[in-house]
This record gives sequence, structure tokens and C-alpha cells, in this order.
Amino acid sequence: MSDSLHSRYDCNHCTFRELSCLHLAAEEFELVRRTSQQLLFRKGEIILKQGAKASNLVYLHKGIVKFNFENESGKSVILTIVSGPILLGGANLFFKEINLFSLIALEDCEACLIDSKAMKRLLSNNGKYAITMFEESTEMFKSAIFNFISLAHKQVHGRVADIILYLASEVYKSNKFTLSFTKKEIAEFAACSHENVITTLSKMNKEGIISIEGKVLEIKDPARLLEISRHG
Repeated sequence: MSDSLHSRYDCNHCTFRELSCLHLAAEEFELVRRTSQQLLFRKGEIILKQGAKASNLVYLHKGIVKFNFENESGKSVILTIVSGPILLGGANLFFKEINLFSLIALEDCEACLIDSKAMKRLLSNNGKYAITMFEESTEMFKSAIFNFISLAHKQVHGRVADIILYLASEVYKSNKFTLSFTKKEIAEFAACSHENVITTLSKMNKEGIISIEGKVLEIKDPARLLEISRHG
């Protein structure tokens, strides 16, 4: 179960508050603060559920989450993986009344659930704030778009190379990181079989492009990995 963070998280040092108060008076932002919930989501917990009413945005203060889409046959596809701090769920606020996908914690995450009605009230009265929130909330879709371009035009080894490079630069911010998810989830991200992912990672490991020890992955030869990405 998710736990309250009210006892240990200071709203006065929140990056979302700092961004909002560039356009809002402090008393205006108070509406957001009063109607928000600060929660700790444990690894594997669903933060937003696909198909449920879109009643909240999520400001992810800390942690890593996946955007998971399940089709009618029950097959799961990972649209993208992101790390905090970042505003999530904006597509629901601007375009839909139900969640288009599930948002699932890949590790323990600290987040605020922001009431959509309170946000819409503020956005309707402040055009500059509305533009800023739209830009912030749609930023993560760039990675999903680039991932689907990769899926459409590359073989498995190119897709896996793209994912490793993306994780290093955008999620973990390091060429050496501990994976927060399984190889099966990498397969769901790359839209290929679990076996293909294992084979590709094993080959890259043997060729010295990456090293894998347990869940720790390190890019040893970034130039060769980038070459695989470009020509994959």
C-alpha cells in the first residue's frame, strides 16, 4: 500500500511549487497544495491505472516509473520509462477523461497526486501557466515517440542498443547503473521476445560493448553501442 509522505516532505522545497509560482501567486498555488496527496509508492504499485477515471496528475519527486499499456488480448507494452522529478499524466488532463495507460513504480517512488479539477481551475484563469504545464506534462512523450520510431525501423539489437543508451542518458544519468526492472520488461519495452533480449545482451557482453553482473549494467564501449543504434 502507498504511504503518506506528509510527515517528511517539505512543500516549500518542491520543484513543482517553484515552477508553478513563476506564474501563480502563493495563495493561488495553495489550492493545489490543499487538494494534493503526498504518497510513497512501493516498487510494483500502480500509481495510475489504465481505464480508470483520470482524476489526478502525478508529480514524481523521486523514483523510476514505467508507462504500461495493455491491449485487449492482455499483452503488455512499455511505452516509456522515466525518472523524477517530472510531471506525469498531463495527456489525461488535456485530452481524455480516463487514464490512457498505467503508471507503475519500478522502485520506491515519492510522488504527489494533484487534483485535476483544481489544476483545470487554475489553468483556465492563467494562459501562461497553462502553456507551461502543457509543455511540462507532454515532455515525456518524446521518449515514447522515439522508441516507436526505433521499433518501426530497427532490428532487435538496434532496439536494445537504443534502450540502453536512453536509460543511461535520461533515466539513470550514468553509464553504469542498477536496473530497476527485469529482462522481461526490457523485452516489453523493445517489443520483442524475452529470449531475443537475453541473446542480444549476452552477445554485447561477450563483445565488450557492455558488462552485466546481476542487475548492474555498464556501458563499456559507448561508441560501438551508438554505432549499433545508428545502423540497427
